[in-house]
Amino acid sequence: LMRPLQGCRGRAVVVGTVTLCLAAGWALQTPGGVSLVVPQPNINATVAQNILLSVEYSCRGVATIEWKHVSSWGTTSIVEWRSGNYVNISTVYKDRVTTFENGSIQLRNVGMRDAGYYFVTVMEEHGTNAYGTIVVNVYEIIYEDLHFVAVLFAFLAAVSAVLICFMWLCNKSLHLFQKKTTHKLTASTTEEIELETIEC
Repeated sequence: LMRPLQGCRGRAVVVGTVTLCLAAGWALQTPGGVSLVVPQPNINATVAQNILLSVEYSCRGVATIEWKHVSSWGTTSIVEWRSGNYVNISTVYKDRVTTFENGSIQLRNVGMRDAGYYFVTVMEEHGTNAYGTIVVNVYEIIYEDLHFVAVLFAFLAAVSAVLICFMWLCNKSLHLFQKKTTHKLTASTTEEIELETIEC
């Protein structure tokens, strides 16, 4: 009874060793892993601006890249493409998205609804995945502030124009006053000369 048991153990060791060798060989032959770098995880933009959601991935096999947008309005699939094969852009983003070979996308003419989280997934053909996240903040251009500045500028220009006119009027009045004073002095001098002539 002991001999068959030892034979089973021997077979188990052989089968285990062969399985381990096959797994190690498969792991060595399989293109290993995918890496993903997100150089700018936070982006601030204003309405109507174009933004680049920049990433850089590397893998030995063929990769599939997928971008999704998550915000308070829900989750939206933006684009999915397989390197060198196909590009599938969502109809919502059809005319607004450009894809790049390194996995990045450009989003044109952003609006307030484009704020939120952008998730990128890079899936290698052998099942290895890498994930990245970019947070996008979109701000409105505050036209009220620009309006205030424009009104203030117009007000200051009007005040400057009034002050210039006032100074011109003051200068003209002073000139007229000096002319009158000179005329009076000339008249009184003429009268004095006439009086002296009569007395003589």
